[in-house]
Amino acid sequence: MRKNKGLLKKKLLIETICKISEIIKKRLSRRVLFEQKRRQKPQPCSQGRINILTQTSQALDDLRSLPHLLRRNASRFPDRPALREKELGIWQTWTWAQAEREITNMALGLIELGVKEGDYVAVIGRNRPYIYGSLVAVQMAGAVPVPLYQDAVAEEMSYVLEHCGARFVIAGDQEQVDKVLEIQDDLKDFEHLIYLDARGMRKYDHSRLHDLRALQQSGLAAADGLQKELDSRVEAQTFETTCVMLYTSGTTGKPKGVVLSNRNIIISAKNACEFDGLKETDSLLSYLPIAWVGDFIFSVGQSYYAALCINCPESQETVLSDLREIGPSYYFAPPRVFESMLTSVVLRMQDASRIKQGLYRYFMAHASRVGQDILDGNAVSALDRLTYLIGDAVIYSPLKNALGLSRVRVGYTAGEAIGPEIFDFFRSMGINLKQLYGQTEASVFVTVQPDGQVYSDTVGVPAPDVEVKIAESGEVFYRSPGAFVEYYKSPESTAETKDPEGWVATGDAGFFDPDNGHLRIIDRAKDVAKMTDGSMFAPKYVENKLKFYPNILECVVFGAGRDRCMAFVNIDLAAVGNWAERNNIAYSSYQELAGHPEVLRVIEGHIEEVNIKVAQDAMLSGCQVHRFLVLHKELDADDGEMTRTRKVRRKVISEKFSDLVEALYNGAQDVFTETEVTYEDGRKGKISATLEIRDVKTVAVSGRIAAE
Repeated sequence: MRKNKGLLKKKLLIETICKISEIIKKRLSRRVLFEQKRRQKPQPCSQGRINILTQTSQALDDLRSLPHLLRRNASRFPDRPALREKELGIWQTWTWAQAEREITNMALGLIELGVKEGDYVAVIGRNRPYIYGSLVAVQMAGAVPVPLYQDAVAEEMSYVLEHCGARFVIAGDQEQVDKVLEIQDDLKDFEHLIYLDARGMRKYDHSRLHDLRALQQSGLAAADGLQKELDSRVEAQTFETTCVMLYTSGTTGKPKGVVLSNRNIIISAKNACEFDGLKETDSLLSYLPIAWVGDFIFSVGQSYYAALCINCPESQETVLSDLREIGPSYYFAPPRVFESMLTSVVLRMQDASRIKQGLYRYFMAHASRVGQDILDGNAVSALDRLTYLIGDAVIYSPLKNALGLSRVRVGYTAGEAIGPEIFDFFRSMGINLKQLYGQTEASVFVTVQPDGQVYSDTVGVPAPDVEVKIAESGEVFYRSPGAFVEYYKSPESTAETKDPEGWVATGDAGFFDPDNGHLRIIDRAKDVAKMTDGSMFAPKYVENKLKFYPNILECVVFGAGRDRCMAFVNIDLAAVGNWAERNNIAYSSYQELAGHPEVLRVIEGHIEEVNIKVAQDAMLSGCQVHRFLVLHKELDADDGEMTRTRKVRRKVISEKFSDLVEALYNGAQDVFTETEVTYEDGRKGKISATLEIRDVKTVAVSGRIAAE
């Protein structure tokens, strides 16, 4: 019996070794294939295959607008998927031929309804094929689409709709319709509202309301009489015709309408597609706000230029599960999304068995040491490569698959600076994640990171056809084909931002790294300041390091013109709540958990660790945090504390919480505060709390005195 058991164990061991070897062989072959494809540059047309990335200037002139690109794609790729949407659990697909028919019917319907050339048409809604289609349909009708943030409150929408003089509004559902109807009396130019989702709309007054699908049918019926007019409007468009007007997030004041031409969008999309070798076989998940320039350039500009497929999730709640189902090859997400992903990984591992936790720690430590070198094709020892392959089989690939990133060939993050630790975490697993630096006024692209030249503390080299220079003040300037035309109705702001030679001021402070020639962004130029001892103050540098910790959702560092730095912290309710449950800490609300002594102790430890890291940077060592408090509420765009793109409004926060800032600096150990908040239904209320203020240990640097 013992002999049989021994033979059985040997047999199982041999089978296990064989399986691991087989997995390693597969992983190795996939890795080699991936590296070959990643480094392969677009090739000229051969054997009848259409390559749309190598076009003559004359051919490019023929593709001078998105409607022209739509017709090109419908002709060359009629059966390839253009858009997908998950509805009722099932993925629905539009081919390029179907997309052209649907969008053309929309455009005909808009013309019949009265849309004129030069009109401004607002579009509000979540990511859906019909919503994306309407952006191009508006252009086909000779008008200008103006996407709005769907989570904006009625008051915010009122400003944008009135400022652009929108006669027509296309809304996704009843919620967006209600917002527009609430403010319609304040909109002197408003005439018609078109909606996509008819649920809840039956008893509304339809004298100014129109069903989008009914509008399409009406356009189709009128095609014989209107097709010539539609074709005339499309052909009249040039590279200089306005493609879209996107409003800035309004970090420092009222949003500004950024006018972007067909040249801005199409040339920027063309250069970006060629830079990363994007083609019609690529796909991406479109889930970011349609009013954000990043979504427009990726989901519309690049999608139409490269004929790649965009996929729309069923809802914001299903984005991660839909991401896993689609497995896109091209992926973009702001830092906040990657921070959330890392938080979910950390929480999952905290609940895993000890064996899994041990394997995770061991292989992730190995990945952090050699993973990026392997990804970039640098020399790595055979033993390190073998260990990495085993880690890929048991940790990295399953983890990437769980996150929906297993097929990503090119990934980008932008919008805000990402913490180096977060960035390195994803790249160490073999995800080709890169940073780009840009802004709405640049049609996104200012700098990009080439494959094999990716650094966590830089944002790359100037994008194709882009020039970048640093002013004596340290502010970054650029000149490019993507540089915006103007700020709508604001010639003064246009002149302040863009000079007669085409140089655009970014408002960011940075410099070119002498070691690699890549651009490093320090912070917003207006936020970079001096402390009383003359040392540099750059709050974003510290905030990004703090947000690496899953327990910290958001933070705001103060210190300009002061002798020390202080901080507000928002905890991540999911991460800290999970930790509290495992440590038998009871709580009934965010406010109660945020003020718990043990939570404060954990946050204090995180800040002390960051202070040690900050102290190692001679230029920014004075930015160590000396005291902090955990806010009793999350910073919220509805309360005006953040923009719709999750950027902190520092001036608003400083003024709104001036009592808390003063308490941090006057040595108080606690402070009572009362704050007005906005609930989801729009009602206003007040919450009050007594917040504990804690001192934090700092590191003495160059004669600076550490806190006791």
